[in-house]
Amino acid sequence: MSTGNTSAKPKLACEIAADRVLVGRLGVDGRSLEACAAANWRRQRGSGPGGRQLAAERGGECGRARDLEQRGRAIARRDRRSSGRGGAGVLLEFDTLPSDSEEAAGVVRFRMKKSLPFDVDKARVSYHAHKTGDGVRVVAAVALASVLEDYETAFRQAGFSPGVLLPSMLAALGAAEGQRPTLVVKVDARTTSIAILNADQLQLFRTLENTRGVTITGEQLAEDVYPSVVFFQDTYHLNIEKIFVAGLSDTGSAAPALRAQTGADVQELVNSSQLGVSTGGSVPRWRMAGVVGALIS
Repeated sequence: MSTGNTSAKPKLACEIAADRVLVGRLGVDGRSLEACAAANWRRQRGSGPGGRQLAAERGGECGRARDLEQRGRAIARRDRRSSGRGGAGVLLEFDTLPSDSEEAAGVVRFRMKKSLPFDVDKARVSYHAHKTGDGVRVVAAVALASVLEDYETAFRQAGFSPGVLLPSMLAALGAAEGQRPTLVVKVDARTTSIAILNADQLQLFRTLENTRGVTITGEQLAEDVYPSVVFFQDTYHLNIEKIFVAGLSDTGSAAPALRAQTGADVQELVNSSQLGVSTGGSVPRWRMAGVVGALIS
């Protein structure tokens, strides 16, 4: 998940995943990062409870990279206890929604009740509603209140004021252009997230279990993505025109299989200009989609 200051456009963002913590600071140009750092969890003998040790990839000496890394360490310690307990992004379709915001929030919560692996009554929900020709499309972010409190506490302990918190995939979409039918695929240690954008609107959002992690092959990834592509084509009678991939060290290895399904151009979601020259390549850009998307959107 990613977070930033809500009083203005975020200047700092942090992504917490099952295997890593990533942090970045927005540059003065508002279009690229000026500093970034990462902290990865890896198993080693004798490295404490559960055999885990925090291995840090420094973001160089530019900007506040050291402060960012320290913040990431604090979040990572908290995340070991809260990871996997409950948070999700959800795309919902309604014929109508009540004009009263509290009533509308209640309708959204009720609709999510049976689709979440946790009690929505114990969760915080934030959503954005967009009217379509057929009704109302709602993009919602939901997480257990206890999980959010864990994250917020870790930020405060690191000396920062917590702001927006949302699923990493939703944050990553800020780095994607979606005027034409566009497929965005984000691979993580335990999940593969799939989104399809068109006319700058989210039209499909799914998170799949991924037992292969970032070692997934291009053919396996294409196989996992294919049902969502077919559903989109059958539902909207449109073809995917562009594909963005994040979370793979070699996007080129997945490109042939994804291109064979759709005929679409395949690109890495985060480009070099977005990551920024001053970061010095300290953290691979294929890891940075959630952070970059949260900051430049």
